[in-house]
Amino acid sequence: MKPTPESPLATSVHPSPNHGERRSGPVDLLVLHYTGMESAAAALQRLANPVAEVSAHYVVLEDGRVVQMVPEGRRAWHAGQGSWAGVSDINSRSLGVEIVNGGHAGGLPAYPEAQVAAVIELCRDLTARWSIPAHRVLAHSDIAPERKEDPGEHFPWDALARAGIGHWVTPAPIRDGRFFAQGDAGQPIEALQAMFSLYGYDQPVTGVFDARTGAVVTAFQRHFRPARVDGVADASTITTLRDLIAALPGRG
Repeated sequence: MKPTPESPLATSVHPSPNHGERRSGPVDLLVLHYTGMESAAAALQRLANPVAEVSAHYVVLEDGRVVQMVPEGRRAWHAGQGSWAGVSDINSRSLGVEIVNGGHAGGLPAYPEAQVAAVIELCRDLTARWSIPAHRVLAHSDIAPERKEDPGEHFPWDALARAGIGHWVTPAPIRDGRFFAQGDAGQPIEALQAMFSLYGYDQPVTGVFDARTGAVVTAFQRHFRPARVDGVADASTITTLRDLIAALPGRG
């Protein structure tokens, strides 16, 4: 009997063996990725290859078709090592969506309109059925800033936000002025790190702007201030972070 997709947005099932039991709950995170491969066929093959030990619940093709690979109730192997808001077993707490795109290695091509529209509708379905809060719809780079770059600074998070998906504020304008970068230290860096930690990033408060802090700033910029992704905590980055924290549930 042909398997039936769980989401009404999916048109087919391409089963992957790469999944297991969820170890903790609830499922309250949605993580978006890009495939970073040369084609959809290559991505689907890898995500179903038991040797690769990676998978995702859904894959969104360039033309907007949605393929399910892992049952929603199972723990797909999409996030790897990472953390968000104190949760370290991201795979047990999340749903993973891979978006077919060549990624940074492939020149970071634009996401086609049909694909973005399908991602929006799939996210709308998943967040509604699993009661996933807007501020817990994340980029892979958010949860693993030192390892991952996807879905990249060209991914239209603003378009998702206009459709009611994800947490977003209008990025503060980029202006000249004071900034913090690797090598800086002191109380202002402690405050900056504490803000990133408060928002959810796995950012230790050390008072030293080290490589980890630079990676977190870069990941934040990719998602929330994509006009300039340089790992430098300028006023635009800090103000945007402050506004996002203020817009979190219970802080208004």
